[in-house]
Amino acid sequence: MQMDTKLKQANLERGFYNIINGERSSLGEKLAVINPADGRQLAEVPDITRAGLDAAVAAARTAFPGWSATSVDDRKTALAAVLEEIKKHTEELSVLLTAEQGRPLAGSQWELGGLTDFFGPIYLGTDLPETTSESPVMGKIVTQYLPLGVVCAISPWNVPVLLSFTKVFPALLTGNTVVLKPSPSTPLTVLRICDYIRGLLPPGVFNVVTGGDSLGSWMTSHPGFDKIAFTGSTQTGRRILESAATALKSVTLELGGNDAGIVLPDANPEAIAEALFWSMFFLNGHVCFGLKRLYVHENIYSRLTGALAAYAANIKTGNGFEADAALGPVQNRAQYDRLLSTWKEIEQSGSKIIFRGKTPQASGGFFYPVTMIDNPPNDASFVLSEVFGPIRSIMKYTNLDDAIRLANGTPYGLGASVWGEDPELLRSTAERMNAGTVWINQHAVVSPDVPFCGHKESGLGVQFGREGLESYCNIRVIATKS
Repeated sequence: MQMDTKLKQANLERGFYNIINGERSSLGEKLAVINPADGRQLAEVPDITRAGLDAAVAAARTAFPGWSATSVDDRKTALAAVLEEIKKHTEELSVLLTAEQGRPLAGSQWELGGLTDFFGPIYLGTDLPETTSESPVMGKIVTQYLPLGVVCAISPWNVPVLLSFTKVFPALLTGNTVVLKPSPSTPLTVLRICDYIRGLLPPGVFNVVTGGDSLGSWMTSHPGFDKIAFTGSTQTGRRILESAATALKSVTLELGGNDAGIVLPDANPEAIAEALFWSMFFLNGHVCFGLKRLYVHENIYSRLTGALAAYAANIKTGNGFEADAALGPVQNRAQYDRLLSTWKEIEQSGSKIIFRGKTPQASGGFFYPVTMIDNPPNDASFVLSEVFGPIRSIMKYTNLDDAIRLANGTPYGLGASVWGEDPELLRSTAERMNAGTVWINQHAVVSPDVPFCGHKESGLGVQFGREGLESYCNIRVIATKS
């Protein structure tokens, strides 16, 4: 009853549309969007045809010359109006996001506020002005940053709003036009936002399309795109890179991660347990750069695992509309089934369990309990592979060199963390970790003014910071002989 009452605020009867050239579009068949809290259909969205995608790309190409010629100040004014319009609808959008994604309502409010009050304003305060310098060989040098053209943006289901608009905003700010594809599992909030803001940007500047499995490959192979910005699995990233190579498209890929954390022997277990728990289970563990493997020195292993279990015992997994639910369901059936398969592997391995929580009974939803594994073998499949959900492995170590070797012993390199008290040991350990971001006494914290990137198979290119803006640009150098 509480969920049904809340869903009325989501304004589902308004419908959900693709936006092409500033107009609503319902081209193609329909895709069902499922509520992960009860397994029932929530709404339908268009399953766009290839001709519909062609229309969206053509609209973006037509709009590019005018938008790229617009001054940066005018672009910022338009994007500021976009943020204000999104903010007006925060209550409705938060309810809609919880309904389709599953996380507690506070988490949905956090995501929308993160866009309107943090990421968006910081982007609007960032510039790439042309610079002038002198070269003893080439003379006066003017360096300019020019938009690439039309950007193909593809976002995942775990953080659908932020991970869409952290591609859209830097692309539009630097003068590109965009065709966005949100995940078919969580398209509703993004589509509703795009419907609200479609009159605030010139037609064709920002288009959004939805579709099934075929749409992604249609987009990444489409000759009308100049750049692909993608967040998702490493396996899909490889296919995108192969597709982009035929036309030498610019690519930014944020891919999988199997982030490790190392807890040094001087750490205070009781003091860090809460931060460690949320580093592992934030957003139900659906975070590519979440802490997934934790290595704890043997001297404090029992204290820390005890403190984590005690904290976890007070965390409720439930429907996101329940006021006391801190974690929600797994977002979709496919990911839920993967977790069930992983649990079978854990049981077959004979590994002990530190903690296994409770889930709602007979809900019909995709609820999975918070699970912490007690010192499993380092070569176990569920330790070596990325587990995208609320299952985490905690391992004991004796020698720090061994812990660092194990932490780095992965094809991934998105993030890592070190926890303890000694500043010099923390810093020296962090400098031995092979990851794009190494946090000290924190994990999974990002900011739009700080570059974020993956090493090894965790991605290509940079997001955020000045470097992230530059990735949406061509550099032109004008050299004048002195």
